[in-house]
Amino acid sequence: MRIQYVASGTILVPTELPLYQRLKAILDNIREVIQTHRPDDSALEKVFVNTNPVSTLLLGQARGAAMCALADSNLNVSEYTALQIKKAVVGNGHAKKEQVQLMVQHLLSLNGLPAPDSADALACAICHAHANPLLQKLKSHEQSQLSHQSRMRAGRLIG
Repeated sequence: MRIQYVASGTILVPTELPLYQRLKAILDNIREVIQTHRPDDSALEKVFVNTNPVSTLLLGQARGAAMCALADSNLNVSEYTALQIKKAVVGNGHAKKEQVQLMVQHLLSLNGLPAPDSADALACAICHAHANPLLQKLKSHEQSQLSHQSRMRAGRLIG
């Protein structure tokens, strides 16, 4: 499989706006990215509760706005933990941000080091690019197993 860099960036939302307008800005910007680049799939980093509950809640709301934009565009949304992403990209689930940036630069043959937030998003996409084909094969195998099992009843094959 060959992965190729298409685009990256950061959505900057003015902090002086009320929360509902900041969430709408995230929603609108992600819709614009989807319209521009027409992705087939999407991936987000899962959020864990950190030491600041207010920050965790705000991040959850921002993810919700992003998920709504993705769902509204009929995109499948896969989620990965930071540990899964770092393990897939660097080989170490406890890698530092700088290591992730360097590996993203290397894997995507970028001319320069990506910004930390862009590197995180690109790393999530790389993780998904590696994990998704395997997940699809597993789902296909599970469905064929279920199909086979549903044709058996009390040890007898049914039509």
